[in-house]
Amino acid sequence: MKAFMDKDFMLKNETAKHLFHDYSESMPIIDYHCHIPPKEIYEDRRYNNIAEVWLGGKNPDGSYFGDHYKWRVMRSNGVPENIVTGDADPYEKFVAFAAALEMAIGNPMYHWSNLELHKYFGITEPLTVKNAKAIWDKTSDMLQHDPKLSVRGIIEQSGVKYVGTTDDPIDSLEWHEKLLGENLPYMVCPSYRPDKAINIDKDGFADYIRKLGEVVGYELTSCSDVCKALNERVDFFKKHGCRASDHGLDYIMFRKGTMEQADEAFRKVMAGEKISREEAEIYQTTVLLSLARKYHKENIVMEIHYSCTRNVNERMFRIEGPDTGFDMVAKSNCANEMAALFSELDMTNELPKTIVFSLDQNDFNVITTCLGTFQSDEVPGKMQLGAAWWFLDTKDGMEAQMKSLGNLGLLGNFVGMLTDSRSFLSYTRHDYFRRIACNLIGQWVEDGEYPNDEESLEKIVKGISYNNAARYFNID
Repeated sequence: MKAFMDKDFMLKNETAKHLFHDYSESMPIIDYHCHIPPKEIYEDRRYNNIAEVWLGGKNPDGSYFGDHYKWRVMRSNGVPENIVTGDADPYEKFVAFAAALEMAIGNPMYHWSNLELHKYFGITEPLTVKNAKAIWDKTSDMLQHDPKLSVRGIIEQSGVKYVGTTDDPIDSLEWHEKLLGENLPYMVCPSYRPDKAINIDKDGFADYIRKLGEVVGYELTSCSDVCKALNERVDFFKKHGCRASDHGLDYIMFRKGTMEQADEAFRKVMAGEKISREEAEIYQTTVLLSLARKYHKENIVMEIHYSCTRNVNERMFRIEGPDTGFDMVAKSNCANEMAALFSELDMTNELPKTIVFSLDQNDFNVITTCLGTFQSDEVPGKMQLGAAWWFLDTKDGMEAQMKSLGNLGLLGNFVGMLTDSRSFLSYTRHDYFRRIACNLIGQWVEDGEYPNDEESLEKIVKGISYNNAARYFNID
């Protein structure tokens, strides 16, 4: 029987062990999509205990911070909501999570949590209710006193070279501005997330547009005004190092219309009127096309995440709000629209570097084959099937994503992993991914499906681990 989570964890063949330990393990990290707050990096926050890092709590404005992955695990173990996200004692929360984690066999959360304890705190025994107090005491002491466990210390000891946060176009980027003067050994750059300006069919759209107008200094009275304002904010973000945008879409839409039709839909919504799905999609397509052309001009990567149905538990959404763990995988039939969107941009050579993520692994082959028709000589792997995301961020999901890319594209040009996380300890997810990738590649070699060519294997593994993303996001 193999030992639990030893140095060869997840590495099931000798080639995999060689590829991981000699080529992948020590490569730097490019975390090109995450949700960590730049304010905490600037202030070099120090946590009082591990519950603050893992389970979070409420912000002053009533919103929540923390890891909704862990909250879902706790709810599945029958933990009351006042302990999950409420004002219960932090240690009580931690013990409740430890009890839930013991039941999480087969769940990547079990691996992630214990990898974090191992890497950052030197704790090699798995977390249980029985040892929770000892682990609580040790981690609390280290978080409060170990210089390597402040926020900046965690980033540096993790080997991170680039952090791409997720920021709204109306954000002042105050903390990014301050970080620019810090001479850090890694880059912290904003990523452009304009969802609220695109979601004309969602509550709060009109209020958001008014705020966007205040930021740019003029009233937005049409779709063309919105496009102009959003492009101006792209310029502002680029001055702060922006290399990527991110679009969280329910599905990828493409309904081409005139600017006049988009303006009319916009005016109706701003006046409090209802619009049809067709009208909404004309507006959304118009804004997406405008932004994509701007991204291409500025060499900014366009990331698209889709196939998620959010806030499906209406009662809990009303209590807890968004991003608290009440979302699910969606079934989206938008392959033709995705292709049409890219084709429209390609016709004028304005298709930006693009990464497409779906929460439904049944979309992988469709996405990969679609993207393969729009590759170009701008950069190897210009059009990318994104890493296994969110509910697919599992061993099975990662293998399915890489097998699809290997079967139908070029796995060797894959830009690799991202954390998509709100926790500074989540960089171990890169380690987890690299082990799974090396094991998959190693098995292909040992099965005689790829030659044991040292030079090629080194190039592939180092590329997937770091080099491809560095090239793709123009990181020195």
